[in-house]
Amino acid sequence: MPPAIVLFTQDLRVHDHPALTAAVGDRDAVLPLFVVDPAITGRAARNRCAYLSEALTDLRAALRGRGGDLLVREGDTVDRVCALARETGADTVFLTAGVGRFAARREHRLREAVPAVHALPGLTVVPPGAVTPTGGDHYKVFTPYSRAWADRERRSVLPAPEKVRLPAVDPGALPGDLAERGVGALAPDRLAGGERAARARLRAWLEGGLSRYDRTRDDLPGAATSHLSADLRFGCLSPLETVEAAEASGAGQGAEEFVRQLAWRDFHHQVAAAFPGLAVRDYRPRDRVWHGDPEALDAWRRGRTGVPVVDAGMRQLLREGFMHNRARMITAAFLTRTLHVHWKEGADHFHAHLVDGDIADNYGNWQWVAGTGNDTRPNRPFNPLRQARRFDPEGAYVRRYVPELAGLPGRRALTPWREERLPDGYPPPIADPGR
Repeated sequence: MPPAIVLFTQDLRVHDHPALTAAVGDRDAVLPLFVVDPAITGRAARNRCAYLSEALTDLRAALRGRGGDLLVREGDTVDRVCALARETGADTVFLTAGVGRFAARREHRLREAVPAVHALPGLTVVPPGAVTPTGGDHYKVFTPYSRAWADRERRSVLPAPEKVRLPAVDPGALPGDLAERGVGALAPDRLAGGERAARARLRAWLEGGLSRYDRTRDDLPGAATSHLSADLRFGCLSPLETVEAAEASGAGQGAEEFVRQLAWRDFHHQVAAAFPGLAVRDYRPRDRVWHGDPEALDAWRRGRTGVPVVDAGMRQLLREGFMHNRARMITAAFLTRTLHVHWKEGADHFHAHLVDGDIADNYGNWQWVAGTGNDTRPNRPFNPLRQARRFDPEGAYVRRYVPELAGLPGRRALTPWREERLPDGYPPPIADPGR
């Protein structure tokens, strides 16, 4: 029987990997393959490219520990798959079903070029399209989706294969220069990538902060979120295994709220699957009037707006390649609702820096905040000062990321323009942040 190719994409793990498990069970030999495709890495954030390098190194080690290897090729994904099939006689490709235009085109081209292609679940807890409303192709509102999502019977979590048999083939070298590709700056304090690091973070989260998550998830200085978003985005963690582990943890309402956030992730993925233009056009056009303001946009990107909670969030992004979820909402609302700059400008900037940058989640959330997405209250108020007073009441988050304000005590760091003299080097607000 000819070998089968397992094409890794956003599923860089060996645990709970339906495509890998199916291939190992179906064939005597498999060819685990990752293609470094310039169409992706050339547009990806440098932070994601750096994480990817670490994840590939870890995945190769995990496969070698099971008797196999990770084959690495560079170029157009479908061309490299076809070349490997010709070289080895492989006639079947197993892969995890993706979401979005690029994934859809890739799968379509594979099906035209290879005799058999099996696209299996694994990107989300519930596959996009597995639950749909009566008379519609996808859910447009989260609450009814979350009910259907919770009632959906799930597949079983799969163990990592004990043995992976690889035919004689050159594995190829790991790409050592990925961190130098892509766009944006490389964050000095980003988290390391790979399945082993991801699983260690998951264990620490289950044993530590999960039980308090419902009470602390919006606390800006506490940083009491899971920090698993990049691990899920690259598939170094299985979202299904993560949900199952949280539900089995006995962490009560903390686990319930955390699982709800993973339902939100699935919600955005089913929206993106049904609306491939999510990153470029309004999901729900509402005749918003946008202003082109290059100077304000530049100040926002650099964390120099003069509104401390906004600047703290933007500087956290530059320093860590990550931003607290509450800060993401605050900074996005300030750009779109206070400055009236188009949501795509902000979403593209986030996507150029976030390690966890994902089309469905990033652009779906930006449209939600901007009022063009799935929010049922598109005109809800979002005052950055009230947000700061509520979620950073003593200004600790602000002082952590805006050193110019480190000398201002307590709440005074939230409104430095009210001081007799602005701290050296810190600008006045570029727009009225409200009261």
